[in-house]
Amino acid sequence: MKKIIFIAFILLGFHVTGIAQKANLQNAVVVGLFDRKDERFQMEILLSELLLENKIKAKVSLNFLKEGADVTALANDSVQQLIAKSGFDTYVLMAVRGYDKKFKPATQKLPLGEELSLGHLFPIYREEISNVTFEFKFYKGNEMTGYSMVKIPALSKESMLKKFRLKMGKQIKKHW
Repeated sequence: MKKIIFIAFILLGFHVTGIAQKANLQNAVVVGLFDRKDERFQMEILLSELLLENKIKAKVSLNFLKEGADVTALANDSVQQLIAKSGFDTYVLMAVRGYDKKFKPATQKLPLGEELSLGHLFPIYREEISNVTFEFKFYKGNEMTGYSMVKIPALSKESMLKKFRLKMGKQIKKHW
């Protein structure tokens, strides 16, 4: 019985420290995984501004890709070397997870190239929805090192973006 309690205590300790642990993000290349290029550009700029406001060195992925290039090019060795020479070693992948539901955190840890090649079909806003859930995956090199989800109320696209800015500012300060 003592062994079971001890093991449960250890597992609970790992679980609590995993939640409370801060990502210690120093720099980031922000990658928006959206089908529409205007949404991708808008969200990458917004998140990188928030990171810069919180003294985290950030650049959008569009600065490292040729015009019209697909985000999967970020997995190429030559592009990764260019990014590393610029002083960046962390990628923050941002996508819409879904709408109006409670989502559990992702459990699969795919390599960077596979994650970039997945199709992300959700736009950042739809008229008939009340919430948008964004997911953020952190990669160092080719390995996923962190994960975060944020649910934003969405009465209109403008109000959703305003609330995204407010909520993400707090999220970055506390957990990133």
